Amino acid sequence: MTFQISAKFRVDRGAFQLDVDLSLPGHGISALFGHSGSGKTTCLRAMAGLERAPAGYFALGEEIWQDESRRHFVPTHRRALGVVFQEASLFPHLSVRGNLAYGQQRAAGAGKRFALPEIADLLGIAHLLDRQPGQLSGGERQRVAIGRALLAEPRLLLMDEPLAALDLKRKLEILPYLERLHRELAIPIVYVSHAPDEVARLADHLVLLDEGRVVASGALNAVLSRIDLPAAFADDAGVVVEVRVAAHEADQLTRLEFPGGAIFVSRCAEPVDSALRCRIHARDVSLALAPQAQSSILNCVGAVVVALAPTDTPGHMLVRLEAGGQPLLARITRRSAEKLGIRPGLALYAQIKAVALLA
Repeated sequence: MTFQISAKFRVDRGAFQLDVDLSLPGHGISALFGHSGSGKTTCLRAMAGLERAPAGYFALGEEIWQDESRRHFVPTHRRALGVVFQEASLFPHLSVRGNLAYGQQRAAGAGKRFALPEIADLLGIAHLLDRQPGQLSGGERQRVAIGRALLAEPRLLLMDEPLAALDLKRKLEILPYLERLHRELAIPIVYVSHAPDEVARLADHLVLLDEGRVVASGALNAVLSRIDLPAAFADDAGVVVEVRVAAHEADQLTRLEFPGGAIFVSRCAEPVDSALRCRIHARDVSLALAPQAQSSILNCVGAVVVALAPTDTPGHMLVRLEAGGQPLLARITRRSAEKLGIRPGLALYAQIKAVALLA
């Protein structure tokens, strides 16, 4: 059943004020993204009921957990939600199995959707059930914490920078399991992060926060492809492209296809027909009025100019393009824009110098 998550909070801490009014989809992963101090964690804690916003409203569809206009507030322990923080905070005196069983106890009276063996298998921790938390790696501890939260049968899963305390190796270890949760479980997730690649890899819906305010909110690419964002976000501008592995070439390249054309990356391990995500930064896209035969850039797709906007870098422009329905961004100099006659509606070619394979 489709529903919306409604969140409206105002928190005043003197030097910092959180003032958000959000409508999030009741499915998939909604990411709260912003730099340190932007209000991401405060917003998530208010959703969890760990912080009571004096002027607050929070509801999953018709189930209202907070409505201060009616002095209605459901405490955290009575909300059907799971929370995963940066630190796993497992009970050190309990085994992995015992920690997971604790989550099941919280689900007393709820309809059982998950069994412990099913969740252990989903998260790849079945072989760890008899170990103690002190015997686990950071990534393993986080997977157990996620399993414990899921076994509480939540209607909503909140994740507050769950990978921030992990090194790169452990992050890469746990990301495929988060993607699996995304694919296989019908539980909406609100995911807090300040890591752009994490968000690009996992999110369906993106909320940009800056100084306690919502700068933008919407479907991932609809937000990423905007050219009117503040410099704090525009400096790292880029889009996510959903692609299909078309072929592994003999010269150690892999051809990826999307509605706008084909792009090449270094040979990847994923089999043909796999669905993947790529990230293309605006700084890695140049523009040409005709295909460039004598160029080292392999990736060249036809595109149409949608809009232009100046950036905070003097003499530079951000250009929004569309290639077969896929938005792209290009960062070019104002001089180049004038020389090429870049304007909305112009058909040209986007030369993509680098493609970051996300999954």
